[in-house]
Amino acid sequence: MAIRTNRIGITSTRAGISNGVTDRAQADFRLDLVSLSELYRSGAAKPTEVVRLTYRRIAADASNPIWISLRPQDEVLEDARRLELDHRRIDAASIPLYGVPFAIKDNIDMRGLPTTAGCRGRIGAADEDAPVVARMRAAGALPIGKTNLDQFATGLTGTRSNLGICRNAIDGNYIAGGSSSGSAVAVAAGHVGFALGTDTAGSGRVPAAFNNLVGLKPTRGLISARGMLPACRTLDCVALFAVTARDAHVLMNVAAAYDECDPFSRRSRVQRRPGAVELRVGVLAAPQAEFFGDREAEELYERALDRLRGLGARIVEIDYSAFREAGELLYDGPWLAERHAAIVALLGAGLDGQDIHPVTRLAIERATDYSAADVFEAYYRLRTLARRTQREWNRIDVMALPTAAPIYTVKQVLSDPLETNRRLGLYTNFTNLLDLCAIAIPAARRETGCPSASR
Repeated sequence: MAIRTNRIGITSTRAGISNGVTDRAQADFRLDLVSLSELYRSGAAKPTEVVRLTYRRIAADASNPIWISLRPQDEVLEDARRLELDHRRIDAASIPLYGVPFAIKDNIDMRGLPTTAGCRGRIGAADEDAPVVARMRAAGALPIGKTNLDQFATGLTGTRSNLGICRNAIDGNYIAGGSSSGSAVAVAAGHVGFALGTDTAGSGRVPAAFNNLVGLKPTRGLISARGMLPACRTLDCVALFAVTARDAHVLMNVAAAYDECDPFSRRSRVQRRPGAVELRVGVLAAPQAEFFGDREAEELYERALDRLRGLGARIVEIDYSAFREAGELLYDGPWLAERHAAIVALLGAGLDGQDIHPVTRLAIERATDYSAADVFEAYYRLRTLARRTQREWNRIDVMALPTAAPIYTVKQVLSDPLETNRRLGLYTNFTNLLDLCAIAIPAARRETGCPSASR
């Protein structure tokens, strides 16, 4: 996206680094990659000190169920000491994530910790790291633990976990967004420098938007999904939560790799665009823009488009109808059967049905209404819609949409969980079905302080 954004500062006044770091640094200590790298290079901090800070910040936020499981602090400290001994001269080219603590959504495997997917009944530690976790570790990053999520990555609200509702990092009355709620809040609260999530319908973008982060969802298959518990296996993507767009770019370069053991993995094919050519940005035409009565969200979207114009972009109104209809197939069509298949596999492994969150059950129980013929009919319809969207792509280079038009309080979502979730996915659900990449970027703040993001 071409939206200009100020660098986001993750600060903490609760706990700072000891051992010689100034009081000012303690009060305004940033975990973005540039800030950490500068601290390490200058000798103002060491990875072991950052690890201790991370665990202090996590303890201070214990009332918010951000984390499902943590590695023992001593174990992470040992990893940090090894980094300090093995890389006394920090080489950003070979270890671009040197000493950066990170979080992992608890539907992605990390050796030694269970993968619960937000379900109490899933026990047993993973035997090995998922490839994306292994790549982050090899680049110098320090995994801290596993974060909360909408159960089985089914939902965009962050309220569908039997392990507690993860609250928004900026205003706890509001939802964190889902399904990667804990991953987003762990970064926004300053616990870690980045986090891994997943994105099938918007799970890596909606929580990023609601917590003032950058959320990157690559094209399907560019990051290996092996070692990730599937939601819709044909659509799932690993998502990246970062403090800045630059950080997201670095993380993507580390994470993306072809995996011959993942049947859905694909090799990257970068298409470069001439820099001198005017950027054509597709936007919602007024009759198709739906904000569900949220006038403030509508005004903030218009301001973001004004900033794009100021940067020299040419704004092009598009026909959004085919994108919208494609997105509706995800939860109002036979793709529900793919989610159902993933949960049935878990039930067959001995999970007690009582462990399924009631709203998760409600969301997927309609899957049995669809036949195999329905699946093929929906696929044919999707191909037709994809061809229609291509007409719009012939006129534009990128799209700039609201990531999610409204933001709801936890109370509002609990009173109407399915309708609020449907509204949150209006501008995100289509992307994986149409095999597109997307990024959520902070664009503005509401009067409440909660962010508004464009994508």
